[in-house]
Formats: sequence, C-alpha cells, structure tokens
Amino acid sequence: MTARLDAQFAFLKQADRLKTVERANVLLDLSRPENSAEHSWHLALWALVLAPFAAPDVDVDRSIRMLLLHDLVEIETGDHPIHEATDWLAVERAERAAARKLFGLLPPDQAADFHALWTEFEADESPDARYAKMLDRCQPMFQVLCADTPRPDHVEVVRENLSSGRAAYLAEVFPEAHAHAQALLDGRAPAAGGFADRLAFLAEADQLKTVLRASRLMDDSRFENSAEHSWHIMLYAWVLGEYAAAPVDIDRVLRMLLLHDLVEIDAGDNPIHGDVDHAAQEALEAAAAERLFGLLPVEQGAALRAIWQEFEAAQSADALFGKAVDRVQTPIANLENGGGSWITYDVSLPQLVARVGTPVSRGAPGLWDWLHPQLSACFTRLGLRL
Repeated sequence: MTARLDAQFAFLKQADRLKTVERANVLLDLSRPENSAEHSWHLALWALVLAPFAAPDVDVDRSIRMLLLHDLVEIETGDHPIHEATDWLAVERAERAAARKLFGLLPPDQAADFHALWTEFEADESPDARYAKMLDRCQPMFQVLCADTPRPDHVEVVRENLSSGRAAYLAEVFPEAHAHAQALLDGRAPAAGGFADRLAFLAEADQLKTVLRASRLMDDSRFENSAEHSWHIMLYAWVLGEYAAAPVDIDRVLRMLLLHDLVEIDAGDNPIHGDVDHAAQEALEAAAAERLFGLLPVEQGAALRAIWQEFEAAQSADALFGKAVDRVQTPIANLENGGGSWITYDVSLPQLVARVGTPVSRGAPGLWDWLHPQLSACFTRLGLRL
C-alpha cells in the first residue's frame, strides 16, 4: 500500500502547481488574473448548479470529474488564450504529452482511468464531455460580463467569441446562456428565469477566490485561497477514495467538498490552529449558508445547503471521509514548504495529532498511518515542538 500511496501523492503534489498557472481572465473584482485551479473549481460548481440545463443523457458527476482534470496539462503547457494567434496543433501535441506525463505519476489503474476521462473531454463527443465543454466555453464570458466594470478589451473578446468564435454554437446548445450574454453585451436587461436565477449565485461564488487561508502553496510562494483549496481536495478525495474507513459515494463526497467552503465568502477562513470562537464562527457560517444558497431557486438551494450541512455534521461515512481529506491536504503542503502554518501558529506534534490525526483516523485511517511517521520526522528535523 505504501508504494501506491507514494504514487498517488506524487500526482497530488504535482497538481498543486496548477494554482500558479495564470489565465487571460481576471477575477470579477478585477484584482488579479484567475488561475487554472480556481477556474477548474468554479467550472465544477457551474456543472452542479446548471444541471437542470444538462441533456437527459448527461451524467453531471462525470462531467464534474472531467472539469477537475481538464486543465491539469497546463502545468506543463501553460494557458493559451483563444484570442491570441496560436499553433493549435502544436498545443494539442504538447497537451497530449503532458497528459501522459502527469497521469503517469498515478498507479497504472488510476493513470489509465484519468487519462481516458481527460481524452474523452478533449474529444468533445460524448454527452458528458459536451456538457463540460459547453460550460468551459460559457463561464469565461460571464467572468467578464458579470464584473461591475468589465474591461473593454475583454468585452470585445467576448463579443467576437459569441458572434463567430467558439461560443457561437451556444445559441443552439445553450440558448439561455447565449441570450443572456448577448443582452449584457447590448446593454439590455437579460430575461429573467432559470439561468439568470442561477448566474447570480455563480457570480457571487467568485469571491471565494479572494478568501485567503492560513496554508501556503507547496512552493511557498503565497497563501492558498479557498477556491483552489476546494478544487485540490476534490482531487484528493477522488484519488484516495479507496482508503475511506467505510464505503462511500465518491461523487457525493466531491459535491460536499465543492460546496464546503462557500460560506467563507461571508464568514472568512477558520484556521484549525488559530484561536477561534467556534460557536461564533458556526453562527457566521450558518448565516452565510442561508444567504448564499438562498440566491438559488428554492428547491435547489435547499438541496445544496443540505449537502453542506451533512458535511458540517460529520456523521455520515461520506462526510467523515470528506473531513479526513480536508485535514490531509495542508499537512502535505507543509511537509513540502518547510513547515508553513505549523511554524506560524507554533503548533506542537501532539496538537497536530489531536486536530488532524483524529478526524483523519475516523475517516481514512490508512492515510493517517502513512502520514503520521512523516509528520514526526518533519517536526524533529525542523526542531518544532514534540
């Protein structure tokens, strides 16, 4: 099992680099470029929320998995904006090579499955891939158009894309989104209805990309944000699902992790090693959940809020495994970046065992058995409190 876990974590560590790949798009507040990891998280949220618009033969959870993977090759190839002159055949060759390299880090069975799913997305022929691709061509437009003061140069890219570029076909396959984007471009009020009702929530969710956590990226270049963290632990749960303490529905776990930190838009991050009034924080998060999920149509908002509440309660097998994964990711980063938040918060090894080891042991004991010796060795090597 150790060799298999070593390979799985080698892949998950490499995936951290996607957080440093900048896209041509910027955040809705125009503060900085969006990165490909948080973009992938946001697209997964789009896929979940816009499920009522998916064709009947679409498996939305498979589409979500595609979107978690689809941009990983950019770790090797970088992002390629659609409006720039590009040798797309060369990009395609480079991306295929990157996919073989990155997915090849995984154990052979997972490498084959992940590579096949990425290849299916790229082919854009199956119902699941077409749904995922449709959203990947749709979301960047609204990333521009939903800003309070959209950048004029970006608006022109959207205008061309919608009229004659890759997004023009949305008029046939997703007319609600096409019409909404065209109305915003024309300065008209978009039609009310199902898409507009959900777009408000999806635009609000962009703020999660600006919520900074106490943890740092593995390269120690900056603090991680909660959107890219959510993407990464979804990948963790998918790769490490076999180590759950009890049988779990991984797609339900992925939905929990997709949603679990949204409340931080209002309530902020709650570092596990910080001095926090937990009752006050829970009240803030409950109010945030009511506001945010209340932006959606009533039935859908209630369903998504119930998933969030199940995760917070940490009683079901799915939630316990999700909580375990949520606790594993930061220690892995700290092992790579020289101690990170352990040093910032003067954490002792017994504190780490209590705050991390307990939930990980409940949800995925095999992961804790693999991780604990590495933590002990690291604390000794860095001279941290034992």
